[in-house]
Amino acid sequence: MEFNQLASSVVIELVEGRPSLKSYSDQLELIGVGRSAFVFKITKQAIAIKVYFPQMEDIAKVEAANYQRIQGNPYYPHLYDYGDAYIVIDYIEGFTLFQCLEKGIHIKAEHIESVQLALRSATEAGLKPSDIHLRNIMIDRNGNIKLIDIARFDSKNADKQWTDLQNAYYRYYTNKWFPKKIPTVILNFIADIYKKRFLPLSVRKVIFQDKNGIHV
Repeated sequence: MEFNQLASSVVIELVEGRPSLKSYSDQLELIGVGRSAFVFKITKQAIAIKVYFPQMEDIAKVEAANYQRIQGNPYYPHLYDYGDAYIVIDYIEGFTLFQCLEKGIHIKAEHIESVQLALRSATEAGLKPSDIHLRNIMIDRNGNIKLIDIARFDSKNADKQWTDLQNAYYRYYTNKWFPKKIPTVILNFIADIYKKRFLPLSVRKVIFQDKNGIHV
């Protein structure tokens, strides 16, 4: 079945204003639900298809355009196809940073540095990374960083979310006393109070070194 046929097999209805998944092809496996789309893995393939909610279909073209600008970048999934309400990208096998904290999987400083490099490369490609959070940064099975869900990489508004996450990593996570495994309910609570601006984090520069030299 072609990608567009798989996307068309996904039936989404609005029930009291909320998207409800009614049916989809048996060649698809539902693997996630986001703020704007249902995400499926195509069976027997390392490919994912993201089908947007009826009221969010315009985001498909925006996210596809963003992926096209960084096509071939090792920090991001490859874009295979897109349509009016869907995109088709690599399926990344691994864990999000949120899942790493849930499961107690160690997050290395090298991972944080890789995220910084990934964001810098997107900026150099003309994008404006935004909405960077623990659920859209992944460590794949080979230990490499991958960023997913880049629909908001064309934002005109300054976003300090990654700066705050980066600061929290070096200020808290790297301390021996800081727990490396955190219950989901606590992670969600922290995320909630952060969104409500009840959790200020001091902004400080983080210096690291990579193959290109010293960066701030």
